[in-house]
Amino acid sequence: MESVTSDANDFTSDKVVEPNVPEASSSFAAEKRVVPRKPRIILAASGSVAAIKFGILADSLSDWAEVRAVATKPSLHFIDQKGLHPNVKLYTDDDEWSSWSKIGDDVLHIELRKWADAMLIAPLSANTLAKVAGGLCDNLLTCIVRAWDFSKPMFVAPAMNTFMWTSPFTLRHLTSLEDLGVTVIAPISKKLACGDTGNGAMAEPAFIDSAMRLSILTSEPTIQLLPALPHTI
Repeated sequence: MESVTSDANDFTSDKVVEPNVPEASSSFAAEKRVVPRKPRIILAASGSVAAIKFGILADSLSDWAEVRAVATKPSLHFIDQKGLHPNVKLYTDDDEWSSWSKIGDDVLHIELRKWADAMLIAPLSANTLAKVAGGLCDNLLTCIVRAWDFSKPMFVAPAMNTFMWTSPFTLRHLTSLEDLGVTVIAPISKKLACGDTGNGAMAEPAFIDSAMRLSILTSEPTIQLLPALPHTI
């Protein structure tokens, strides 16, 4: 994996500057056209079977945004890395310190935090939800969240078994995220990976993409997609 600083467009310039095609007029030739850049999104996956849809999300988000992908070690079991969009770079825990050798070198989770305009964790497993709610930072994904500027949008799409979704712990953890201003894209009811049928499946990629596009590309306030919090059992 190349160093995150090797591509100058990854974490530096905020705008793309393109020179105009030279015209007969020298003033035209000297002009430059400033083109606003696309939104920059970190798409992160934690360990859930729903990570099999990670590539679909990366493709759809890449239609209108610059995307950098982050995957936890358990999520890699479900992600087709070779099938990811060619413009999407995938970073894992192994990349966190591979480019760092001395004080002053870039640290990946900090550079990604600086680079991004928004972050999406999809799927968000019960385990990673608990880590984020408690401020733990033991991998690349959770280190980015711990360093995150919460004036920027963060979206999460939980995915877990129904019994885990309705756990009183989940209620507490979601409340903590809501207090930080995180937008929770609620799961849906369907047949789950374990064979049970119930609420807890990650929202469909098309819905997640639409919700983020609406929130980020319009001037409307970020929509809060969290419905009534799950009932405890």
